[in-house]
Amino acid sequence: MAWSTTLLHLHFKFPPVSSHQFPHYLPQKSPIFLNPNPIIPNSKPPKMQFLHRPNAFPGHGAVSRAMAIIQSSPPTWQSAFLSNLVIFVVGTPLLVAGLSLSGICAAFLLGTLTWRAFGSSGFLLVASYFVIGTAVTKVKMAQKEAQGVAEKRKGRRGPGSVIGSSAAGCVCSFLTIYGVGGEAFTRLWQLGFVASFCTKLSDTVSSEIGKAYGKTTYLVTNFKIVPRGTEGAVSVEGTFAGLLASILLALIGCLLGEINVPEVVICVVASQIANLGESIIGAAFQGKEGFRWLNNDAVNVINISIGSILAVLIQQILQNWCM
Repeated sequence: MAWSTTLLHLHFKFPPVSSHQFPHYLPQKSPIFLNPNPIIPNSKPPKMQFLHRPNAFPGHGAVSRAMAIIQSSPPTWQSAFLSNLVIFVVGTPLLVAGLSLSGICAAFLLGTLTWRAFGSSGFLLVASYFVIGTAVTKVKMAQKEAQGVAEKRKGRRGPGSVIGSSAAGCVCSFLTIYGVGGEAFTRLWQLGFVASFCTKLSDTVSSEIGKAYGKTTYLVTNFKIVPRGTEGAVSVEGTFAGLLASILLALIGCLLGEINVPEVVICVVASQIANLGESIIGAAFQGKEGFRWLNNDAVNVINISIGSILAVLIQQILQNWCM
């Protein structure tokens, strides 16, 4: 015990060392002594400032401005152009399958005009028409080609087809953009827009399904049996498929808020009357002497115009009758 006492005594005789020279010589009650890794109150971890900087990566400001323009409400020409540009770039594989290069350019103009007039809902309606129409055109393509009734370029539509299919819709878009007739007519132009595409889709589907599956095709003017693909010819299978297509697209328009439920019925009725008229025109005049100018694109313009005008007139008549 004598040696331990001596050591203890020697320990206490060490000269004092200031705490600022050796920080570990702190009082035992010091919080640093009690916790070697102290948490300083109200301390915050360093922020990764580069994540919060507006110019964190090149082009960030341009992207933000573009997104702000695209989300503009109501739509502007700038938002319509940028939205279509993005969608067309992403959807290029689908567009190439259904359109020629010049047809894609025409479709881009149509999409821009539609977005400017009716926003994303109007654009989605036209996109639905395009997807369904393209898909049904590809049905039994080899068989149609063998029979010589298939659309040219494997069903890839050109600018003439795009314009012929959308002429009435474009007119309704311009009428809406420039507020022709005032606010009271805006709803009518929107109805005419939807009815025009219901009419064209019904025509496309009835024609393509009739050429693929129609057992008996006949002229609507005299009920004479004719080969598939004859201008003005109709079939039970094609007519029924066209009716379903017009109902489907009208319901899509209703879900998108373009039209209401009663207007769905108006669009379907108008489209079927217009398609009957188109079949009569095709059988009686198309390809006949003096009507060489009346090709498929011209007939399409007449067809969708009839469907659009009929829908507007029916709506007006019903409104006046209810009043």
